[in-house]
Amino acid sequence: MKFSCERDVLLEALAVASRAATGRGGSLPVLSGVRLEVGGDRLYVAGSDLDLTIRVETQVKGSQDGVCVLPARTVTEITRALEAGAVSIESDEDEAHLSSGRYRSSLRALPADDFPRVPALTRGDGGVTEGVVNLDVGDVGQALRQVVRAASSDDARPILTGVLMTAEEGGLRLVATDSYRLAIRDLPGRNVLGEGQQVLVPSKALAELQRLLPSVSEVELAFGDHDATFDLAGVRLTTRLIEGDFPNYRQLIPSSYPNRLVVDKEEIQGALRRVRLLARDATTPVRLALRPDTIELSVVTSDLGQASEEVDSKYEGTEMTVAFNPGYLVDGIEATDGDEVSLETIDALRPAIIRGTGSEEFLYLLMPVRVS
Repeated sequence: MKFSCERDVLLEALAVASRAATGRGGSLPVLSGVRLEVGGDRLYVAGSDLDLTIRVETQVKGSQDGVCVLPARTVTEITRALEAGAVSIESDEDEAHLSSGRYRSSLRALPADDFPRVPALTRGDGGVTEGVVNLDVGDVGQALRQVVRAASSDDARPILTGVLMTAEEGGLRLVATDSYRLAIRDLPGRNVLGEGQQVLVPSKALAELQRLLPSVSEVELAFGDHDATFDLAGVRLTTRLIEGDFPNYRQLIPSSYPNRLVVDKEEIQGALRRVRLLARDATTPVRLALRPDTIELSVVTSDLGQASEEVDSKYEGTEMTVAFNPGYLVDGIEATDGDEVSLETIDALRPAIIRGTGSEEFLYLLMPVRVS
């Protein structure tokens, strides 16, 4: 294999693909590498951890077709450190030689035959793949921003590390929960799945997709029996679906709430940012004293002190004090759309609902924290 291209072109391809490579490779060392394949004047760079595969296609000046697998972190760091200009890579079965300007290096290659099978890119071949659906980048990016944050990062509960995608009447619904909070976003008119169909997509894969979306204008989605594939301009992200039954989230959402707070989004965000400075960690709750014309936000830390701030608001219901994990509360408010946020409660011990006023497409349910 032999090719040359501009440093920035190579660096971008390596940086994107290597995000799917595992840090150490575990029992399969080749997974710590990126697979480089040259065919004509096209370079294909892929990283994989078996569950997630990212493949990037870019144009280079190819001299010899071939394949090699190089340590992802090392080759990316070397490329990043080079001065701007042309970079050449030439490899044989055992090692690759990298040169740029006066710089020369050689890297031991990993066994290419051990690398997982890489899904081929289909974009640009002039054909249409059956089952592929075009999605609006703006809608998808916003939905991921709102929902992915609520998924669990605890691999001991793999079901909760996924985002449920389910067919709803008139569109697609995304749902995520870590058992302390729940986020739901509807995408009306997006008929991605068949009636009654649902899939569980790893939140890690969707977080990587979210990173890629700002640089493209459209994304194509296709589901297989066991995987989901997202095609963007020159990038294909394929992830294995999670098997299992997602919790029955519908039973958590009451049909009505007797108490409703409406507050300016920027004002409550600013107050939260200031009072939570005295919260040492997520176990220190922020208290919201709900009253007709104002709410008071407060944090009390036994060994540090306390802080409070009042914010003008509109509140209808029984006066009470409810407490939340400050990080989870900030996440919910940040995820809402619009200038105002509503918080609906039954009492201080049952789940509260956070929404953007005037928006029915997003809902964030948050469990309160019991305080004395």
